[in-house]
Amino acid sequence: MIQVRYPEKNTWKSLLARPVFDFKEIETKVAPILEAVKTQGDKALLHYTFTFDKVSLQNIKVTEAEISLAAMQLDGRLKEAIQIAKSNIETFHLAQKETSQMIETMPGVACWRKSVGINKVGLYIPGGTAPLFSTVLMLGIPARIAGCEEVILCSPPGFDGQIHPAILYTADLVGIKNIYKIGGAQAIAAMAYGTETIPQVYKIFGPGNQYVTAAKQLVNKEGVAIDMPAGPSEVMIYADETCIPAFVASDLLSQAEHGNDSQVILVTTNESVLTSVAQETLKQLALLPRKDFASKALDNSKLILVKNEHEAIEIINFYAPEHLILAIQNLDEVANQINNAGSVFLGNFTPESAGDYASGTNHTLPTNGHARAYSGVSLDSFIKKITFQKITQQGIQLIGPVIEKMATAEHLEAHKQAVSLRLNFETN
Repeated sequence: MIQVRYPEKNTWKSLLARPVFDFKEIETKVAPILEAVKTQGDKALLHYTFTFDKVSLQNIKVTEAEISLAAMQLDGRLKEAIQIAKSNIETFHLAQKETSQMIETMPGVACWRKSVGINKVGLYIPGGTAPLFSTVLMLGIPARIAGCEEVILCSPPGFDGQIHPAILYTADLVGIKNIYKIGGAQAIAAMAYGTETIPQVYKIFGPGNQYVTAAKQLVNKEGVAIDMPAGPSEVMIYADETCIPAFVASDLLSQAEHGNDSQVILVTTNESVLTSVAQETLKQLALLPRKDFASKALDNSKLILVKNEHEAIEIINFYAPEHLILAIQNLDEVANQINNAGSVFLGNFTPESAGDYASGTNHTLPTNGHARAYSGVSLDSFIKKITFQKITQQGIQLIGPVIEKMATAEHLEAHKQAVSLRLNFETN
């Protein structure tokens, strides 16, 4: 990890730059995959699954028997852990439901808003070296609470041609039955355009590698909604002398082990904290099974010493991290000054891993600085808000002259006429 002491503000942009990939080059590789799936359907899916995953599939859709077998293969203690996490995530997301409220803006003019689940949504769940069954909870639970009528799930198969049993078990647990053994950009294409087997959806959710991300961005340009711009995982930690360096190091490594394109950053006002965390990080790194992944990610990461708390808060809001951990004494005061972050974790005993798995908040969050303008996935991500209004004859008499004046000022005579006819209407 690179250690930086008292960086000038005009260097922050380059200092905090995320790992850069040539997305134009990636898009040139992804675009033909999207086109092939659009025009060839299942045939293209089978071809790319064999090419990229080295699997010759007999069936794209997961069967009921495969789901039942997955449940039998899973350790009972893991099942219990998943069920507890499910309960916590449900509790948090159920609390986000809104009750429709009718507002009378003036006599005879009533307005209200109704939340409606998006009819068809697609969930992408990464497999490979880290099968993210936790993401099934994070996406499947709010989709069900929102009332989405059709929820489909795509995840890449392993060398045995099967999706990881924990993913299948968790999908079944949250009520997802339409599961498909397709990964990568081809899965995004299948959900965006539809094939003979996989239905088209209106919105696509889920994390993925740079090819999945590029595919989501490309189909979004064609009008298919996606959850958010997302990229490699990241964490920023602000720690002072009250932190426990071993905890801080473990949180840095928990993000670093996602992959070599992840980024982890420590900000501190204390020199000894910087030194202690650096030493502890190297010590813990040596013991990790995924140390090769984490080690490469650390090459993109920084330990930054700043002058004071004010500067620490400034640099946090400038970076806009996906995950922010505050391991400091005055937690509440600083937390209230954080404007740009995907999710914030307060105190020495609140690891980022809690949000990844089981505390209840959603772990699908904006990365790459998008936390300046985007929220993480929530119940709102799966619903549309439709507004309604109802005006009585008394109401149009009150609001009509206002509309007429405004329409005239905008030179939209037909708008004015639609009101004038009603104002002059006489009932027999």
